[in-house]
Amino acid sequence: MNSLVRVTATVTGRVQGVGFRYSTLHQARWLGLTGEASNLMDGSVQVIAEGDRHAVDSLLGWLQSRNAPGRVRHVDAVFTPATGEFSSFDVG
Repeated sequence: MNSLVRVTATVTGRVQGVGFRYSTLHQARWLGLTGEASNLMDGSVQVIAEGDRHAVDSLLGWLQSRNAPGRVRHVDAVFTPATGEFSSFDVG
């Protein structure tokens, strides 16, 4: 049985005003993840995603790929156990 994990990722670069959160939403939902993507005051985007470890890793790979909108400079990710607080993936 796969254990559920949570990743909290801060994505820096040119990631606001380029459709980044909505593209992340579509990718996360396609992978079956729950969580949210929110703009932060410093111009970065915070992505919180919960689900199967393989799916979470796939989302992290996508965030760092050329397929993500804008220009990602860095993704800082912290893994913790899933909390189950989200029922879907949304934009905050």
